[in-house]
Amino acid sequence: MAVGLGLSIGTVNTVSVLAEEGSAKAPPGRRKTQRPQTITRRTTLAFDSTGVAKVGMIPRHGRAVTEFADLTQRSSTWARVGNRALAPADLVATVAKCLVGEAVQDQPTGAAGLGIALTYPARYADEQVDALRAALDGVDLTQVALVAEPVAAAAWLESDRGPLMPGLALVYDLGGAGLDVTLVRVGAGCPHNPIVGVSLRSTEFGGRAFGALIAAHAGPGLTSNSVSESVADGIAGELRARHVRESIELVYRCLRVADVTMADVDCVLVVGGAARPAEVAEVLAAELARPVITAPDPERTTADGAAIIGRRAAAAAEAAAEQRQARRRRARRRAARRALMLSRRTRRRLGRVMVVTSTSAVFGLGTSILAAGDGVLVS
Repeated sequence: MAVGLGLSIGTVNTVSVLAEEGSAKAPPGRRKTQRPQTITRRTTLAFDSTGVAKVGMIPRHGRAVTEFADLTQRSSTWARVGNRALAPADLVATVAKCLVGEAVQDQPTGAAGLGIALTYPARYADEQVDALRAALDGVDLTQVALVAEPVAAAAWLESDRGPLMPGLALVYDLGGAGLDVTLVRVGAGCPHNPIVGVSLRSTEFGGRAFGALIAAHAGPGLTSNSVSESVADGIAGELRARHVRESIELVYRCLRVADVTMADVDCVLVVGGAARPAEVAEVLAAELARPVITAPDPERTTADGAAIIGRRAAAAAEAAAEQRQARRRRARRRAARRALMLSRRTRRRLGRVMVVTSTSAVFGLGTSILAAGDGVLVS
């Protein structure tokens, strides 16, 4: 059975999702409960004295490596493990290696039938994608496919709401470290690269920026607990609505770059951990006047889509392997039939030769007779 593993390694959190054939549609009582289908961790790495990496752990003694997942940042963290200097791409690949190892260990058939996809920000230049590819290959993860985050989100949309009519979806990715806005083609006939225009990012919006806004509203000199106590839920909702409303300018800038208008967009897909509050979807629906779609847990949408892509690749590989096996079986059957036909023909020829030989012995027709048409010389 084909299984997909989707990995989304963000600046703040890392999400891994396993997608099995039909697991999302199965009744709750029939779903497998061997392990959680989704695991969310902090994007941190800690190395023990032997150099073994642990994901999502902050050791009591020692240092955890953080702030390395965004390869576009010049200030991204490097790490030294033994005699090795690990670049940010190497650290991302190390996280992926740990997560893949866990998934393979939990699968009864190991890596067989497992398709793996790792997402990356659509704003990455070719050099960053190449660096990530080289880092994955360097840790023996050549089978891991790289998928742009909005493309993975669109794959989830197609799986959850499809089949979709050909059109445009605007992916509004509000994460912990920033906001990414991307236009993606969906539906039948999508090109290999469905991204339209360019993906735009702003760190002025997102979980960290909103936390700073809340802290500024609460006043200086307060601890995190005091901030949460001093800002009521209603005020926090109003601040979040204003925060999202101010981000609309980035949406329209993305539309202008792609030379389209909001009327050309069929739906808005909201993803990212900071998009969980209801105010985010409500404000976007009111301001953009387009259908807004949000998954039950928007933080895992991108990883869900990557797992779906991985599962499809694994299913295609299984189908191709079955076709090869079927061709080999047909070839063996044809060879066996040819061998049987040759065996029957040989027996018939030998039978005719024996008759001719017996006749020649009885009537004395000679000691060397050529059976015409059989190509057999009897002496």
